[in-house]
Amino acid sequence: MTDSSPSASAPTATDPKRLAIVAGNGRFPFLVLEAAREQGLDPVVFAISEEASPELARAASTIHWLSLGEVARLFALLSAERVGRVALAGQVKHVQLYSSIPPDHVVQGALEGLERKNTDALIGAFVQMLEARGIEVVDSTLFLKPLLPAAGTLTRRGLNPQEAADVEYGREIARQLAGLDIGQTVVVAGRACVAVEAMEGTDATIERAASLGNGRRLVVVKVSKPRQDMRFDVPVVGPATIGVMDRANARALAIDAGKTLLFERARLMEQADRCGIAVVALAPESR
Repeated sequence: MTDSSPSASAPTATDPKRLAIVAGNGRFPFLVLEAAREQGLDPVVFAISEEASPELARAASTIHWLSLGEVARLFALLSAERVGRVALAGQVKHVQLYSSIPPDHVVQGALEGLERKNTDALIGAFVQMLEARGIEVVDSTLFLKPLLPAAGTLTRRGLNPQEAADVEYGREIARQLAGLDIGQTVVVAGRACVAVEAMEGTDATIERAASLGNGRRLVVVKVSKPRQDMRFDVPVVGPATIGVMDRANARALAIDAGKTLLFERARLMEQADRCGIAVVALAPESR
């Protein structure tokens, strides 16, 4: 493993085959790294220090640790590594932008130039800056297609009639929420919206719903955005979410087929079956 600083020499041309992973939190970066290696690639990892797991230091051949506010340094390192392609893998909590992390001049300029500071606008601006430097931002699921489920019931138990009604109602609300780029998850009980996701993330939304639901059985609905850009902010569900659902008395989960990554799928489904939680993947509606 190496961790070097950018060279002071003039930038070199990019190598279109040279892949970098910009790593946020969770297992996503590890999965992309492993899958890329299975295809004969050895990505360089740029780990966001406020988010990425320290375990990445042992998994990656070459890794650079950067603060979320060090975009100028990231660009210099990408140039020094001759990176031609970048995969954005792992969540960066939106709330980090309102923390005490000092932004460099690139971040500050980008923020000042945005009319909106929602997820699409923020990550979209970053993607545009990469592309302006001749770097392709690839589909974040490029190496993980098997983790995108087809439509159908994924667990032993399907939805009961009450859960199906809650899912139908919840998808209508969640689609509107996602269309505004506020969040992608809603929690429903008895065709009433108990909680909606904003900056806190899916698991915290479910926990908040549990505190408001007075012990009622909850249904969780997570959707993709209209015209979901698969390069970033792709919906993700893993075993940790199933654990949160079980504690919150949430007994059904509906996701968008082909647009949602299921991490550790076998473990996730085993855990859901053990907890009596139904998981279904539904075809995204045309929006």
